[in-house]
Amino acid sequence: MNKKLNNFKKRFITLSLTAVLSLSSLGLVFADGARVVTLGSNLTQAQKDTMLKYFGVNKDEVVILEVNNQEERKYLQGVASEAQLGKKTYSCAYVEPTKSGSGINVKTANITWATPAMVATTLSTAGLTDADVVIAANFPVSGTGALTGIMKAFEDATGKPLEEDKKELASEELITTGDLGDDIGQDKATGIVNDVKTEIIKNNTKDTVQIAETINNVVNNYNVTLTDEQMVKLEGLMEKISKQDYDYSEMKNALESVSNVVNENLSAIGENVNTGLFDGIKNFFTGIGDWFKGLFSGESDGSSILDNTNDSLLGENAQIDATDKSTINLPSSEQVEGFFAKIWHWFTGLFNNDSNNTEQTEITPNEENNTTEETINSIDENSSTEETPQDSADTPASNEGDSLLDVQTQDQGSFETQEQQSN
Repeated sequence: MNKKLNNFKKRFITLSLTAVLSLSSLGLVFADGARVVTLGSNLTQAQKDTMLKYFGVNKDEVVILEVNNQEERKYLQGVASEAQLGKKTYSCAYVEPTKSGSGINVKTANITWATPAMVATTLSTAGLTDADVVIAANFPVSGTGALTGIMKAFEDATGKPLEEDKKELASEELITTGDLGDDIGQDKATGIVNDVKTEIIKNNTKDTVQIAETINNVVNNYNVTLTDEQMVKLEGLMEKISKQDYDYSEMKNALESVSNVVNENLSAIGENVNTGLFDGIKNFFTGIGDWFKGLFSGESDGSSILDNTNDSLLGENAQIDATDKSTINLPSSEQVEGFFAKIWHWFTGLFNNDSNNTEQTEITPNEENNTTEETINSIDENSSTEETPQDSADTPASNEGDSLLDVQTQDQGSFETQEQQSN
């Protein structure tokens, strides 16, 4: 009897271990399958290998897709200029869907025109609600073509196609926001589009007059003046968005996250959005709480794809940015200085806000850029100014590209050829 019982126990344990191992392997396959990388079709094989190393993945760990210029044109044709469309695709993307409520987190490397917050709010328009996204290139590119790769990767990762109308709207929104950012600054442009979209979807606004009023109110909050042409473009975009079946409860986390990032970026340069005294206090202490949380919790647990990128691989001049600053490895001294700068700018902005509104002092884009540079230089004399957008969607910048050739010698010949072929 005891012998039979022992044999039964052995068989039970063996079967249990087999089942556990089988389920574990299935889980690993699912996890790997849920991570998708898209590579620009015009990159050399060496450059593609570098991008995989930057993302921190091997070829057999993720699904790898290629994106070409024809795919970009499918959604950008008619809303982007030929210079923005370009003729080649160099940008790459790494996408992982995340659990519900996580929102959209974006990290960029060598992307000079489309900011992380701009991409995040645009992806919410495309129908994404929860995802981690990394956009990168071997050399500086504008990044307008990256959106196509992200949408393609997300569809493959989830196995569910995004609605065509929403993908087209997302592409139009990206170009509209970027063009507006060329005049008033990328953060303000992103904030305006994101806030208007939030109000339209949350309140289910359909009436064109109410849409125009919403735009006017939000624009006033950012203390900017838009041209008639810019207003018409915004109204047209928001009218199209109002006709879609967006669910605000699903988009809320993503939209609020973008708003917080924009407010934090503007606060860092001494500007504030006029959302009211109590909302301003709430946003400030929320930002401070997030800062302390990141500082004393060891930043991140490293489980996100945003944490696993090899930023040093692209060279010391690579432009790295993210919606979650904890995924960027900054020296502790800069973090501390950034904390006290945040407090100072918030207090000065809080008590000077009314006087600024009364005077109606308008800052031109050039003056705003100069102010930004002076503020950044006062914190860190070694920090570099933001690069200007390129003329084509994924065309490398000649000056930044030269500096990167010293870092990536294996790509030298192909990169020089790309410079000669760029628009």
